[in-house]
Amino acid sequence: MATISAVILAAVSVVGWRWWHNHPPYGPEALAVTSSLRFVSYDEAETALGETAHAPVTYGRDQLVLGRVSWQTPPEPLDGGYFAIFLIDKRTNHKPEVFGVAAPQAAVGIGSAGIENRIAERYSWLRGAGDATFGDDEYRSNGNRLHVADEKASPLTFVALFPYVEEPDPELPMATAPVAMSDLLLALVYMGEDGQVYWAQRLQG
Repeated sequence: MATISAVILAAVSVVGWRWWHNHPPYGPEALAVTSSLRFVSYDEAETALGETAHAPVTYGRDQLVLGRVSWQTPPEPLDGGYFAIFLIDKRTNHKPEVFGVAAPQAAVGIGSAGIENRIAERYSWLRGAGDATFGDDEYRSNGNRLHVADEKASPLTFVALFPYVEEPDPELPMATAPVAMSDLLLALVYMGEDGQVYWAQRLQG
């Protein structure tokens, strides 16, 4: 009888720990997030980013998208977790490769992480957050997102480059021009320090 009780207690403890481990410290409503997106020229992008960053260089029919995301200071620090900001072309589920960001260098990074495939698995509307798939077992990065390690990095201003490509190479997935504002999805995701997907909030699109 004592052995059975110990097994039950252990099982309950594991379930309780998993719930606690994956339970978000707060929801998106605590941040009161606001956001905006618009197309800009190179000169407008340079002005918006200020002296701390430069806009991506454009040629010909390339497009630049200026984005701003602001949030209130959260009730708890990120403590190893991070906010991931995704700008996705909904037609292809691809992300831009190149960004200019007005933020302290240590606060915001640009890149991708395999752990973020969990976002795509949990939220069907955020399939573009994960890697692009080729066949049954090949995965490739399909662009970058912004990694916000400092909850005090708000307001965050960024400029994303959508290069014009006459014939996009399906083997090199990335978001390209021409793109319309209605094609774009902007989302904020809260990730825990162990890769937990706490929540995702659609901001635009």
